[in-house]
Amino acid sequence: MTPSTTAEVLARLDRTPLDDVPPLWITVGPWRLRLLCQPALRAELAEYFTETLTGDGPVAATIEVLEGQTLDPAPTWRDWRRDAGKIGRKDATWDLSDGRLIHKRRTGMTFLQSPKALVAFGPCRANPQQIINFVNTQILNHGQRAGWQMCHAAAVTNGPCGLAIAGLSGGGKSTSILRMLDIPGTAFVTNDRLLVRAADRGTSALGIPKQPRINPGTILHNPRLHPLLSTARRAELAALPPADLWTLEEKHDLIVPRIYGPGRERHDCALTDFWVLNWQHDSSAPTTVRDVSLPDRPDLLAAIMKAPGPFYQDAQGRFRADSDPLDPAAYLAALDGVRVCEIAGRVDFDRLFRAGADLLTPV
Repeated sequence: MTPSTTAEVLARLDRTPLDDVPPLWITVGPWRLRLLCQPALRAELAEYFTETLTGDGPVAATIEVLEGQTLDPAPTWRDWRRDAGKIGRKDATWDLSDGRLIHKRRTGMTFLQSPKALVAFGPCRANPQQIINFVNTQILNHGQRAGWQMCHAAAVTNGPCGLAIAGLSGGGKSTSILRMLDIPGTAFVTNDRLLVRAADRGTSALGIPKQPRINPGTILHNPRLHPLLSTARRAELAALPPADLWTLEEKHDLIVPRIYGPGRERHDCALTDFWVLNWQHDSSAPTTVRDVSLPDRPDLLAAIMKAPGPFYQDAQGRFRADSDPLDPAAYLAALDGVRVCEIAGRVDFDRLFRAGADLLTPV
């Protein structure tokens, strides 16, 4: 029988393996999460979230991770429509009366998203990135319920200044932000999702502890990252045509504290500047960093905005549909007063680094 409530889903899962496991406490901004999982995966997640681990205290949510469990029979999944330009089936859903099941087509992982319980189950040990994403989703959900807008952006800060960088997928956000971490005094805020809202003195930003997952081109062009690849693999990549290297999908995890040292993550900051990458790999024009008025550039605003996806449930318990539009006015209000620049011309990370150094180096 297909479940129709959270209670019916929980009744078909065995949660006893978590009875005696010590929790991980993860705090980002005002929200503390309690994460329960079995020892092998717990150790891996503890290392990943090391900069955000805290002690016991009141929690915004508890997340349970159950290895190897499934629902049999499975629901009749409905595929979630993907963003424009994305191909293949990825997420599927089954709505409950008080929650939602989200199923990952490629890995077989399933997630229960409900005000009553947050549970990940399936081949969890083989898919730690999906557990990490589920944890970060809860931070994003709490932020959006509190009135923050979610941006598709990476960000870095030096304290007084916060710089976010957006662009199309594969446009160089991660490479750009990691170059900025070579500027003394900077800290990593986020790699791909940034919450923003208007504050009394400008715009506040909050990132999530999602470490960069980078392509080989990012590693090849940053000597600090070379240890992530063997010498032989770097030589193979260097021999590729630039266009092939640019489009190569071969993700590598970069754990910021391992490469840049402890204390280089700070997830909350003031947001003063927002750059949108609109450069072209095949352009011969010089790279420019040019101020723009965001209300006059809906194309750039579209690169900043990010739909919440199938996991988001609002404060009234409603889930979004995959066809629900975003509200540009809410983003414009949140980013009012932030200096927005368009990065155009040819792709030139050295030029962008110099502009970042001018902005983020203390005077």
